[in-house]
Amino acid sequence: MKDSFGREISYLRISVTQRCNLNCVYCGKTDCAKKETELSPETYFSFAKAFAKCGIKKIRITGGEPLVRNDICEIIKLIRSIPEIETLSLTTNGVYLKQYARKLKNAGLDSVNISLDSTDGSTYRHLTGEDVLKKVLEGIDEAEKVGLSPIKINAVLMKGVNDDGAEQLINLAKKRKIDVRFIELMPFSDDGENPSLLVTGGEILKQFPFLQPVESEEGTAKYYSADGFEGRVGLINPVTHKFCDKCNRVRLLSDGKVKPCLGYDTAYDIMSYIDDEEKLISEIKKIIMKKPAGHSFETVSGSHGLNRTGG
Repeated sequence: MKDSFGREISYLRISVTQRCNLNCVYCGKTDCAKKETELSPETYFSFAKAFAKCGIKKIRITGGEPLVRNDICEIIKLIRSIPEIETLSLTTNGVYLKQYARKLKNAGLDSVNISLDSTDGSTYRHLTGEDVLKKVLEGIDEAEKVGLSPIKINAVLMKGVNDDGAEQLINLAKKRKIDVRFIELMPFSDDGENPSLLVTGGEILKQFPFLQPVESEEGTAKYYSADGFEGRVGLINPVTHKFCDKCNRVRLLSDGKVKPCLGYDTAYDIMSYIDDEEKLISEIKKIIMKKPAGHSFETVSGSHGLNRTGG
């Protein structure tokens, strides 16, 4: 399945909820516990099957926080049963990961990404609104124990907020087979503060010159390592170094709308086609052809927010 620019679209991110058990400062949603539109596991399964028949091979489950759904393992199990899906992963804040890791693995989950912006308790509490860092760290341990692999830590650094904790985050990749990825802060909020808070990938490399590039064919991250490191450090730089020419993904929101690009508010409702797979596949293909050439983070702010677009 190729878009109008010749990019092969093989990666689908599915947001299964807008709810979250944290209230992170850069997310863009104020009432994180409010339950909005959520589809049934069977509906996500039907959508995933149709996308698979269009060429999707990799699916990532996101939110909100997907582990707030008590039927998350059922969703994983259903999607895992689709033969065309080669890789199934999940992004979580890790708060409930300790209790779910083995169940997720048994349901068919391959790998997990954990959002963790600081290993300092007070900073973590400031960023998320909750004092649950210990639970997150225990969740990482449990994910490693049950064999979810790879384990990736996603961190967003902000100047004067948590950038002084970068070294502690990097140390997670030093003695464990964990990838720690720093993602540039994207301008989702309307407060105008994001440009002054942005810590670029280039700034991180200057701060830690011992990091050396390693070859990798994985997605949008550029990976680095150093002598004695078990894991890797990744840099994802959507603001300073666009990778739109290689973008292979689309997003299905928790209300049944498809976003061809994270950088635009445009979303297409496909719920009306859910009972007719042939029409659903046809509509998906039309939406793929509408995928823009690239985002406009450098000039546009105020999109749906991370809770809605799914991380």
